[in-house]
Amino acid sequence: MTKDDGGRDTGGRDWEQLYGNEPVESLPWFYPELDPDFQRELENRGVHQGEALDLCTGPGTQAVALAARGFTVTATDIAETALVKAGQRARQAGLHINFQQNNILDNRLETKFDFVIDRGCYHVFPAGDRKKYVRAVANLLRPGGFLLLKCFSNRQKGNLGPYRIHPEEIDEFFQPSFAVLSIKHTVFPGHKPEPKALFCVLRKRD
Repeated sequence: MTKDDGGRDTGGRDWEQLYGNEPVESLPWFYPELDPDFQRELENRGVHQGEALDLCTGPGTQAVALAARGFTVTATDIAETALVKAGQRARQAGLHINFQQNNILDNRLETKFDFVIDRGCYHVFPAGDRKKYVRAVANLLRPGGFLLLKCFSNRQKGNLGPYRIHPEEIDEFFQPSFAVLSIKHTVFPGHKPEPKALFCVLRKRD
């Protein structure tokens, strides 16, 4: 995706170049295991199986971690090169994951999922695109399905990187399609210093 003057991703074609030129392990959002916030939420809810969608899978680590736990996983990204590299990671782990190139703002998926995880996708979209994102994700979830969303927090200083998201905005943009079950301040682990994040648990309304 291209960058605006604040360094934010705005929906162009730089993702392909980025994943083609850089080892995924060097990218600031790379995290080799299942994000601890996702892991705790799934364990606390006793969720150990089901159909999961990993939006903007990038390096594929979250998709691989879910598949290793027994979930049926589809993983999407706008960058074909990211999917190729993520597919290699899955094969090395001996796991089957359905990787598909897809832009959530122009969604072509037809499968319905039990839950969707988003570790760093929502916060790349400007405010004008966020309602479209919400509609697309709601259409991909079964009634009562969950969206586990992790994004940059308004507490993160500076303006480089993705947009900062305020907790009140989550309520504003995701109603009425979702019930907002919880929003907590946390961090993106791995990158130093660890960026401040929001971890949001949302349930699609019946």
